[in-house]
Amino acid sequence: MKGKRSFWLGIAALAALMTISTICPMGFLSPAAHAQVVSPPPNPHLPPPEPLAGVRYDFPWEIYGGIGYAATNAGPNALQQALLGGFDARAVREFSQHWGVGANVRGYFGTSGVANTSTVPIHGPFVAEYFLLGGPEYRVLSNEHAAMLLHTYVGGVYGDFEHGLQGYPPSSVGFFSNQMALGMALGGSIDLNRSPRLVFRIAPDALMSDFGGNGLAEHMSLSVGIVYRLGRQFRTK
Repeated sequence: MKGKRSFWLGIAALAALMTISTICPMGFLSPAAHAQVVSPPPNPHLPPPEPLAGVRYDFPWEIYGGIGYAATNAGPNALQQALLGGFDARAVREFSQHWGVGANVRGYFGTSGVANTSTVPIHGPFVAEYFLLGGPEYRVLSNEHAAMLLHTYVGGVYGDFEHGLQGYPPSSVGFFSNQMALGMALGGSIDLNRSPRLVFRIAPDALMSDFGGNGLAEHMSLSVGIVYRLGRQFRTK
């Protein structure tokens, strides 16, 4: 009986020792053994991955969306420029690493000063411009970090200048009437790659419009936003 009890006590002690060794395998090593355990050196043939190493300019589509700012004139006799904010959306079909054709939709909204505040009780009426443009785009410089592009977009622009005039004729405050006119955007963009598909873009432009048939008037605009590259990469020579 005594031998059987000693046998089971030995089995229990061995099980406890194996359990502790599994949980803390280093707990029973001597200080000399601890000193001998070192981490393996890093493999020199496996450099750390670079997030922009896979950036290539061979996606068939680039979609851009951003917020925009533009300075424009609501009329030939407006006292000051209208400072407008809005949106800028583009879709570009790429045909090579350099050339593409894009469609561009923009909308700018804000208020403008008027010409005759003494005779017309209107101050800072709402004005808006909507551009629908298209044209070629050319990527001038590019690497895995950034790219610079130029574009020429031509189309139409609709000016909403009478919305906030409370029924007064636009000529009474020096504004254009509501109308569709020739519009252009000449400029480019600086693209900062965040991944092979995701890009942060800064896009300055010279906006041109021909409201009232007075010839093309030039105004500055700027937008910032995100580009996303879509589609299956095409082969480049």
